[in-house]
Amino acid sequence: MADGLDDAFLGITRDDPPRAVYSYERLLDLLVEQGMTTAEAAEYYEYNIVGAYVGERTPVFLETI
Repeated sequence: MADGLDDAFLGITRDDPPRAVYSYERLLDLLVEQGMTTAEAAEYYEYNIVGAYVGERTPVFLETI
């Protein structure tokens, strides 16, 4: 589980081991609510969240279309 992202949590994968799945859109909303602009939130997400590999249980971030 990613710290501070509970409101963006959607569920888990059926992989072995299971991984947490988060909503990309809700995650950006949370970062904006914390005071970032949308552009800053997107950049922060790409560099600090998606770019952070934490092993085989690295979370999945789902972007809906």
